[in-house]
Amino acid sequence: MAIEKYSNKGLGEAKWSFPPVHPEGRKFAVISAAITAAFAFMAWETLAWPMAGVTLWVLAFFRDPKRITPLDDKYIVAPADGLVNLIMPVKPPVELQGEDGLGEEELIRVSIFMSVFDVHINRTPIEGTVRRQAYISGKFLNADLDKASEENERQHFMVERNDGLKIGFTQIAGLVARRIMSFVKEGDFVAAGQRIGLIRFGSRLDVYLPKGTTPNVVLGQRTIAGETVIAEIGQTKEIEGVGQ
Repeated sequence: MAIEKYSNKGLGEAKWSFPPVHPEGRKFAVISAAITAAFAFMAWETLAWPMAGVTLWVLAFFRDPKRITPLDDKYIVAPADGLVNLIMPVKPPVELQGEDGLGEEELIRVSIFMSVFDVHINRTPIEGTVRRQAYISGKFLNADLDKASEENERQHFMVERNDGLKIGFTQIAGLVARRIMSFVKEGDFVAAGQRIGLIRFGSRLDVYLPKGTTPNVVLGQRTIAGETVIAEIGQTKEIEGVGQ
């Protein structure tokens, strides 16, 4: 598929259209629609209408909208749609540590919680090569909890740019989420904002910012995967937000 580029010159116009459904969700939508049709055929309206609602929800859950990623080497973009629910200094996961990894010193971790109503397609925060990928089986605790980073089912990634900068991020399953999917593997080159996976039915994404970089987002802020700039590399100024 050809890559479209956009600028801020203001030429032309943008048009809205219903986002496509990711292939992973189409089978669920077909099953749900078939059950809805069966109930309607048998005139079981009390069951047909709720199932029609379920079908619409499945289509919405697996929606895969196009995103416009800002192209700037200093930007780290959000890997997920959702709510910034945790920002804290922590050591990176053991699977991402080491001299050729993220090291063992504390880094700022930005956690983004995805509810069942958010888009669940995950994207890479920077351009680079996938140097590490590790899947860890685990529990299905509430992904809103800090300990979910260490106890829940999860999948770690580390992407390294050509200049050596490294970013680690982790897909974490939640109470409802029961499957983590990946679209990339170790050795793949990924563009900033590229789709790298999804988690079914509610989950969380953790991003480990490079040393010396502070977040560009605040607790309670909503992010859009591939578009929201959650940090600028080398930026150390702390920011504040105000609810309006």
